[in-house]
Amino acid sequence: MRMMMKVEYPKVMEMDMEIAGQYTECISLSDRTFVRVSVVSNLPKATLVTVEPYTEDDWEILELNSELAESAILKQLIIEIAPYLDELSKTGGAIKEFVNPKYKDSTKTAFKSSTRLECMMQDYPKTLPPSARVGFTVMDTWLAYAPVKNNPEDAAKVPKGNPYHSATSGEMAIYKANSLILRKADVKVDDPVQRVFNGQEVEVWPRIVWQPKWGLTFSDIRSKFGGNCSITAKSTIVINGKSVYLEDLALDGALVINGTADGAEVKVGGSVQNKGWIFEDVDFKDTSAPEEVRIRGFRINKVEQLQKP
Repeated sequence: MRMMMKVEYPKVMEMDMEIAGQYTECISLSDRTFVRVSVVSNLPKATLVTVEPYTEDDWEILELNSELAESAILKQLIIEIAPYLDELSKTGGAIKEFVNPKYKDSTKTAFKSSTRLECMMQDYPKTLPPSARVGFTVMDTWLAYAPVKNNPEDAAKVPKGNPYHSATSGEMAIYKANSLILRKADVKVDDPVQRVFNGQEVEVWPRIVWQPKWGLTFSDIRSKFGGNCSITAKSTIVINGKSVYLEDLALDGALVINGTADGAEVKVGGSVQNKGWIFEDVDFKDTSAPEEVRIRGFRINKVEQLQKP
């Protein structure tokens, strides 16, 4: 609902303005109230906003709808756009570029590929004045960083202990991240096993994957588990659908769970044991295999699985 009120601007003009009905109720304004509006300048910027339920009923409503409140209020990205636009008007969005040659070997006498002229988005703060307040957020590598940029041959030359940044390591990073997330949600997930694919020694965690809509946030994911759940090292679980819930699941094999077309809840639990899915080695030089398989260094043999529903 929206309310109309008559607004008089001092020494300028009169005009009608619509404002939200809920807001007018809060400040006790009735429809078509005549008010005087003036500009207040030089207001200090708010650094903290505290919201507290006003009555006991409000507290009860908040407790019953805590997830909705979190989704609507807390999950917001706030950007102060004015300083960003000011900077763009000065620079035109241009960031200083640099030459990034890729040499064939340490003699640096021949290029492996065309030399690139690059710029990096993280160089944006360098264009700001010394008075600018610049901050950043640091996350663990397993959660936030797993580039895939090296071919299998180059990745195999990376010294042991350093990141391969290959298709193989990138896929393993997804399994690791999802496994550690479930551990934080109190799911018992086995430790990884060591395997070598295309000359790269990697950790192979349980193959745990889900569609983004199943769990966009940690609270979403944690709410989908109940009781004592466990996943063994050889296991694979694929979750397709939003309303999939796991209760006292003991997985030792492969499990594929599909959501329903109408979004109804799908609950899966109990002991699931089968031969599962197996990673079979594929050499990147084996041209009989598709390229997407060769760069991974393995193919998935779906020996046995349970599918729900």
